[in-house]
Amino acid sequence: MSELSAGWVLPVDGPPIENGRVVWEDGRIVEVGPGRAARHLDDAVILPGFVNAHSHLEYAVYAGFGDGLPFARWLLVHMERKARIGLPEMEAIARLGAAECLTAGITTVGDCSFTGVSAPACAELGLRAIVYLEVFSRDGFGLERFEENRPRVDAVANGLVRLGVSPHAPYTVGLDLYREAYDLGLPVATHLNESRDELDWLADGTGPWQPFGDALPKPLGRSGIRALAAEGLLRPGLVAAHCVVVDAEEVALLAEHDVAVVHCPRSNSLLGCGTAPLAELRAAGLRVAVGTDSPASTPSFDMFEEMRTAVYLARARERNPEALGAEEALALATIGGARALGLEGEIGTLTPGKRADLTVLSLAGSPYHPVEDPAAAVVFGGSPERVLETVVDGVTRYRQGEDAWHEVRSTASAARARLLAP
Repeated sequence: MSELSAGWVLPVDGPPIENGRVVWEDGRIVEVGPGRAARHLDDAVILPGFVNAHSHLEYAVYAGFGDGLPFARWLLVHMERKARIGLPEMEAIARLGAAECLTAGITTVGDCSFTGVSAPACAELGLRAIVYLEVFSRDGFGLERFEENRPRVDAVANGLVRLGVSPHAPYTVGLDLYREAYDLGLPVATHLNESRDELDWLADGTGPWQPFGDALPKPLGRSGIRALAAEGLLRPGLVAAHCVVVDAEEVALLAEHDVAVVHCPRSNSLLGCGTAPLAELRAAGLRVAVGTDSPASTPSFDMFEEMRTAVYLARARERNPEALGAEEALALATIGGARALGLEGEIGTLTPGKRADLTVLSLAGSPYHPVEDPAAAVVFGGSPERVLETVVDGVTRYRQGEDAWHEVRSTASAARARLLAP
């Protein structure tokens, strides 16, 4: 049996507990409440591990490539860079991505993976993951590519790492391939309505994607959300990243079919795609989470920055300081992510019976210490540098000052150098 106490415990599904204690055994939480353990961290808070519901660990070292380019051209830059490296480099990059998630207090990822290398990375480092193997409709990337990459995930699948499938997006995947993906009976994730570029192409084949039309499925004559709904391909359990450029009818379609939406505010902002209508999505009753996307479009796997950005943009968009509070943002990053991934029975809150996935955050020296509102202290005052410990399934996977990932970082740095080479 293991236990830990701190100045504050934030269960998320209940009120904050001052001087609280969490006890776990065999990977499951058995007690949460007031109390002091033999190991007590007075100026810290214990909270559920963050659930990064949309990531791409394979792109952990792609930061800055194509920055400032329009979405379509930016994506092509990354496709060209990715072609410069092989599987060993991709594996090294994915390991770094998993390590950086753990150092940022992330205990679970919903990872869309081009090759599946994120699966062994997560298994090796102890990061909980659903690894959605990406499929495309051209160049032989369909389910044949899925079957080619599947053994890489199956070889390490266990209680922490699970297999999923990701038809990439309606502008890169024919609707028949969505249907085939569902028939696999696995968790399914996709990208929907991320940018105006994709909607222009899907509507009538115009816009920045037009010069590359020969490599894409034919335009659908409508948005991806509308096309999937018309074909019965919006289904409960589908995880849709982004949903930035959506109208009221599309939000209603997502809600009607119980599609989960992952809000990626930093990525969407930096790529100039816009700001998802978070208030409307939540008001419609959708299961909404937050995700970092990848460092290809966002500088880091920093969920603290992601939560803060979600708050900033929600309040600015609505011109209302009550549009999104710290407690609500924290819920999006924990139980919200768990619900989106279908894991709410196992993770997302500090609840007896759930898996022991914990993040321990120091508040010492923070502008929010001494603490008035612990959720505000976490969301507005937290950072990866303040993460003291990350526990996944009852096992400490990261502890500040005991970082043994020097080789992981050096091999990933060498891979980035290959990506930079002309």
